[in-house]
Amino acid sequence: MTVAITPQHMEAEIRRYFAACNAGDYDALVSCFTADAVHYFPPGLPEVPWRSADVIARKWVWCVENLGSQWSIEKILCSSTAPEAVIEWTHWKRKAGTALRGDEWYVFDTATGLIKEIRAYYASPADSSVPIAELVGFDYAGRGYRLTAP
Repeated sequence: MTVAITPQHMEAEIRRYFAACNAGDYDALVSCFTADAVHYFPPGLPEVPWRSADVIARKWVWCVENLGSQWSIEKILCSSTAPEAVIEWTHWKRKAGTALRGDEWYVFDTATGLIKEIRAYYASPADSSVPIAELVGFDYAGRGYRLTAP
């Protein structure tokens, strides 16, 4: 059985996920993901990517408790032909008085309608110490991404 992954469904799920993040609600966070979900990040963070609904939920709860994290969704674009969406967000780190802006690419599981993958991209300088600035642990070659310049 498959779930109809409409743009409305994807937007509602992303908004539910952000509400759970902002509440620091472990159970609500876990319920947004497939058990084997993966959250990819750019280089520079420890212990990335985050693998599993449990790990993702625990890490965001930690951010809320320790950094005063809150997030706002700035824009959402949902595909009408694939179970994928893209958003722009701001991560407010209130205890430090800073913020980080970025984008995320979401992939939804067609069997459950839950989030199975998030790929985060930050609005920050590229890391000049690496030949290709890319997400840690993401299988670019396996997904058909170019590995050399055209």
